[in-house]
Amino acid sequence: MATTTNKTAPQVQENEGLMAKIKRNPIISAIVGVIVLAALIFIGVHLYNKHNEAKNDEAATKIAKGQEYFAQGNFDQALNGDNAGYPGFVKIASQYSSTKTGNVANLYAGLAYYYKADYDKAIKYLEDFDTQDDAFISNNAIAALGNCYAKKGNIDKAVSLLKDAAERADNPIVSPYCLVQAGELLESQNKMDEALKLYKEVKAKYPESGEAQTIEKYIQRATK
Repeated sequence: MATTTNKTAPQVQENEGLMAKIKRNPIISAIVGVIVLAALIFIGVHLYNKHNEAKNDEAATKIAKGQEYFAQGNFDQALNGDNAGYPGFVKIASQYSSTKTGNVANLYAGLAYYYKADYDKAIKYLEDFDTQDDAFISNNAIAALGNCYAKKGNIDKAVSLLKDAAERADNPIVSPYCLVQAGELLESQNKMDEALKLYKEVKAKYPESGEAQTIEKYIQRATK
């Protein structure tokens, strides 16, 4: 028994010595702490992503009916749900806020409230919509938000958002439409020089767009 004890004692002492060094050395302790923390974060993120994917799939199944209601113009049912198991954009946005589908529900809810002329709620949901997911949809969401502020009479905010949407999109579909809208709002404030600048931008940058075909009348009007 004594022989066995002598053979294992150096290993035990070595381990104890290592732990003592770790405890005494703050740099080593920090490195060990970082490694442990990184491992825990990796495991946590992996589990969260799996859980989030499952929740997103669940939300995507639920939102499909709402998209049908929205396309049909049934905005109340789209927003608040029905008696057949569809919960509504409002609940989906709240219950699945951490998912992409929950984010899309914010956009749909904002647009539905816009069409119902409830601009305060429209602004709330459109501002909750994360514009990072999809460039094309995001630019249109920003433009819609600009229209909400225009309806509320906040012209400066509306113009700023419409110009932002046009700049972000930088395409002949969204950009000229937003620039013309912003120009008309500026005209309503008698800011003709600023409006004229936007109309000329449409003519120069997006000559093939539908707006460019009639832009001369806007230019002439703002020049007077």
